[in-house]
Amino acid sequence: MTRIALIHALAHSVEPINQEMASAWPEAVRMNLLDDSLSADLARRASEGLTGLDAAMHQRFETLAAYAEGTGADGILFTCSAFGPCIEAAAACRPHMPVLKPNEAMVADAVGAGGRIGLIASFAPTLASMPAEFPAGTDLVTQLADGAMEALNQGDGALHDALVLAAARQLRSQGAGVIALAQFSMARARDAVEQALGMPVLTTPGSAVRALRRRLGV
Repeated sequence: MTRIALIHALAHSVEPINQEMASAWPEAVRMNLLDDSLSADLARRASEGLTGLDAAMHQRFETLAAYAEGTGADGILFTCSAFGPCIEAAAACRPHMPVLKPNEAMVADAVGAGGRIGLIASFAPTLASMPAEFPAGTDLVTQLADGAMEALNQGDGALHDALVLAAARQLRSQGAGVIALAQFSMARARDAVEQALGMPVLTTPGSAVRALRRRLGV
């Protein structure tokens, strides 16, 4: 039976990916690792004017990946979207197994959809780092759903979804033909955006699970 390690830097990411796995790949065995100090430490560094991901952060991701592999995982999915270079380094050390960044599958799906892509994030470091993951020349517009993560932290899911929808409206007004929700924690807003705007909305959990299954041939 296929075993998938899900590694999280935000508690809010745990439920969306587990719901997607249960729905789209129920036969897979899941294990969850959460270190919510990763995002907190990254935000603190940003508030101090420090940019980039230092060697210590890279080592933390390597340690998490090594632990997951040691438990017998057949594949690893990181759900923390602001740490792309750290995840790429962990993946490079494991060519024998899929190690996915949270958003790489969604990026491919969004580019494949064609037209202008509207990218929304609720975590500012994600919005700063993720555009570089799209191919050069991609027609991309971005918007921060300011206050959405804080709303989720305070238990106000309705406000979170409303703020994501407001950001999507802004991007539609700029010509976006597809909306990409950059973080796992934002997947809960997909239905609200689709119903209100009548346009396709991509989420990181949905794209990631499909990609894992393809990579593992199951």
